Amino acid sequence: MAVLEAREMAIPGKDIEKQKTHEHEEKNFDYSQRAQWLRAAVLGANDGLISTASLMMGVGAVRQDIKAMILTGFAGLIAGACSMAIGEFISVYSQLDIEVAQMKRDKRMKNGSESEEESEKVLQLPSPLQAAIASALAFSVGAIVPLLAAAFIREHKVRLCVVASAASVALLVFGVMGAVLGGAPVPRSCARVLVGGWMAMVITFGLTKFIGSNVL
Repeated sequence: MAVLEAREMAIPGKDIEKQKTHEHEEKNFDYSQRAQWLRAAVLGANDGLISTASLMMGVGAVRQDIKAMILTGFAGLIAGACSMAIGEFISVYSQLDIEVAQMKRDKRMKNGSESEEESEKVLQLPSPLQAAIASALAFSVGAIVPLLAAAFIREHKVRLCVVASAASVALLVFGVMGAVLGGAPVPRSCARVLVGGWMAMVITFGLTKFIGSNVL
């Protein structure tokens, strides 16, 4: 009986110790490890959303035809996804070349011997192809939001309002995701993303309206 009581008394202590250990690991978690894929995913989706919604708002400022708006948004999706993929591939490949060259220099300085730590670094090097695919897919996910929002609305003014509203909601969602995954303050991240998206749409709409009415 004494042994059983001792075990029962020990269990809560172990649980508290495990909880403290878990909290300590969470506090010491390095969020910079997520930077590479976070930038290619959440920020890629954010770029796709803002650029495509702004393009559609710009065209909607001078054209009421739904086909023109949808085609413009779709062209923006394809062009943006390709641009993001190529840019990410080149950027990550340049980073990969620099890291590989540095590892070779370090190896020569150590008389050609390769440590276990260096072998692990080789396995952890970023993949340009994976980054390019992730960036293109993320951009497409963001860009599809305003396209779907405008696809079935015939009334011109209502369509513009729906595109802006859908883009705003998606911006808030992406802002929360980016803050949570990156360990940043949620309100500040959402405000920054939302205000930036609004500015892009308003500026594109206003300048396109001005040029279409007074220049062309």
